Amino acid sequence: MMGSSMYGYGIWGLLLNILIILLVVWVTVTLLNRSGSGGSEGNERLARVEKDVEEVKRMVQDIKDKLDEI
Repeated sequence: MMGSSMYGYGIWGLLLNILIILLVVWVTVTLLNRSGSGGSEGNERLARVEKDVEEVKRMVQDIKDKLDEI
């Protein structure tokens, strides 16, 4: 068993091992980038949500004021 790899003998087994390692690294990096570690996109989304919340608060206050007038 000396000199043999998991997928075969020689250079082809070595190349297949390297290919599998590169594939795992690529998938890991892709998933990490997609999981929300992109800061600028998250900040823009947060700013839009905060703006929407402020708008809803103003609308609720306006409705409240109109109900108090009635």
